[in-house]
Amino acid sequence: MFRKIIGSLAVSTLFVCMSGCKNDTVPKPSSQLRLDYPVAKYAKFSNNCPFEFDFNANATIEEDKNCGYSIHYPKMKATIYLTYKTVDNNINALLRDAQKLTYEHVIKADDILEQPFINNDSKVYGMFYRVNGNAATNAQFYATDSIKHFVTGSVYFYAKPKFDSIMPAASYVKDDMQRLMETLKWK
Repeated sequence: MFRKIIGSLAVSTLFVCMSGCKNDTVPKPSSQLRLDYPVAKYAKFSNNCPFEFDFNANATIEEDKNCGYSIHYPKMKATIYLTYKTVDNNINALLRDAQKLTYEHVIKADDILEQPFINNDSKVYGMFYRVNGNAATNAQFYATDSIKHFVTGSVYFYAKPKFDSIMPAASYVKDDMQRLMETLKWK
């Protein structure tokens, strides 16, 4: 009788263990990659165009036409686009176009912060815009001496603009673009 009790207890225990060991699929929580970027090392960029600036040596510069440049960040899938125009009694139109370009993003942007820039020593005056939210660009600027030179810059990512997911890269490139503007000098 003792053997029957032990035998049925063993069978019951085995049944409970086997029924409790099924492999339930439990969804794993979504996660994000940790993005570490190298510390920015800046180099002076100068050529035959009428301006020079510091740029992140981790990026590559491609010359476009008429002293325009594309500064590529391949690991971040981002590019800073620089455009140069000469001022020829058209400073108001150039300023209006630069501001219009920025405020076209107001539809998707949560907020656009304006940061005036004045460097009297180098005669560089402008505005740096930080665009917060799911807009196509998160930073833009214009810089001018109001007499001869006008430069605009904007950063674009080759990814659908989900600000939360590209925020580390966007912040990194925005800082580089701000450094570019702050070190801009006319020749």
